[in-house]
Amino acid sequence: MDERELRQFLLYLGSALTAAGEAVNRIEERLLKVAAAYGAPHTRVSVLPTYLVVSLEPGQPATLEPTRQLRGGLRLDQTALVYDVLRDAERAALTPAAGIEQVLAAVGMPPRFGAATRTLGHAIMIGGLCLILAPTWADVLLAVLFGVVVGLMRLAGARWASAQMIMPVIAAFTVSGITFLLAGGGWADADLRAMVAPLVTFLPGAMLTMGVVELSAYEMITGSSRLVAGALQLLLLAFGIIGAAHLVGVPTPAADDLAPNTVGWWAPWLGPLVVVSGTYLLFAAPRRSLGWLLLVLYSGWISQYLGNLVLGGYLSGFVGALVLTVVACLVERLPSGPPALVSFLPGFWLLVPGALTLIGMTEYLGQDTVRGVEDLIGATASMVSIALGVLCGHPIYRALGRFIRTG
Repeated sequence: MDERELRQFLLYLGSALTAAGEAVNRIEERLLKVAAAYGAPHTRVSVLPTYLVVSLEPGQPATLEPTRQLRGGLRLDQTALVYDVLRDAERAALTPAAGIEQVLAAVGMPPRFGAATRTLGHAIMIGGLCLILAPTWADVLLAVLFGVVVGLMRLAGARWASAQMIMPVIAAFTVSGITFLLAGGGWADADLRAMVAPLVTFLPGAMLTMGVVELSAYEMITGSSRLVAGALQLLLLAFGIIGAAHLVGVPTPAADDLAPNTVGWWAPWLGPLVVVSGTYLLFAAPRRSLGWLLLVLYSGWISQYLGNLVLGGYLSGFVGALVLTVVACLVERLPSGPPALVSFLPGFWLLVPGALTLIGMTEYLGQDTVRGVEDLIGATASMVSIALGVLCGHPIYRALGRFIRTG
């Protein structure tokens, strides 16, 4: 076995898993399992936010690999291919050289859908998220139109790395400014539901929750980095909304309570179906995975709904995240099931308190300080609750796995 190729394979595989959004403690566990399968049981691995370090033996020189070399975040189909390579590598079913080629091929794979289809997927997903917020018909229409605008902005901004940091500000400023102008002219109600839904792809809910999960696993550097990066992105979004409010002015209806749901009681229940359909197109989910995504997403959504009825709002996130994690991991065990990370990440947009946090920060930085503080406290408690659900979900899944094998 060529040790140099094995080190490079571990580094590239770890970089791809980092780009997919996996927690660093899980990445380290999987890489150590791969190394042991290839005859290197004493391998040392350290995963940090921007690079990995691998040494095959204690005392030997370590090799470092920047994670940015693999181009950042991955689509869902790319993530599925990387996990296929990982499963083969855990059984040493391919050579390190072949593994390197497959990882690089997965990372460099072009999008399965064109720009128009992805923009349509973004608009559909935004419409579904707005339905979950129990909206009015005006909210849904505005959210879908904004979904098209923001989807086009994201496609244009993806060509320039320097535009990635300011894109949340530009999107938030544009969406908020148009909403306030329409409301001021009497054309539509100024409603945070129509404003927040189009910005959901900028909300770092998964990043914030994964940060808490990593801190709970004593991964201090990566967990803290995720929390800081997520908080900065929320601040940028809030700054864009507040900037538009100061420039355009906030109409009186925006300061009132949200209008009641005029779409129907079924709107929040249809929302996850619409969200999954849009996600499938936007992030190019693996083929034949739509049914599994629906199963996992509705499992978490229904569990959160029932948890809210029985235990209240703070613990509903815990119940939803726990069930979502267990079901996603169980689906991964099935022959046609996608990796747990593929079916799990879309669920964050239904469970994480991203929208609530954004509303809270906007109110806190604006005029309604009391309500803003209450929303921020509630969002923080919900985030911790969801993180605990994820943490508890993994041991429950492992216990169920042992029961299934012995049953």
